[in-house]
Amino acid sequence: MNPIHIPQDWDDRALLTFEEFCTLIHTPQRTVRDWRRRGIRPGWARFEGCGRLYIQVAEARRFVASATPTATARG
Repeated sequence: MNPIHIPQDWDDRALLTFEEFCTLIHTPQRTVRDWRRRGIRPGWARFEGCGRLYIQVAEARRFVASATPTATARG
């Protein structure tokens, strides 16, 4: 499996849509919706009057870093 990579040149304040985030982390939307329902990070934002969910690139980076096993954990 290829590691998840968020390009360094992406602005941490930029927004990703829910769908873009799911594609980025190679995870089905159904799974990420379940995480959200259960209160598992990452943090999402919704703009008033807009049904779409967004995540900041910085939050996506934190989420990926926290979910990535370290070299020691891999043994």
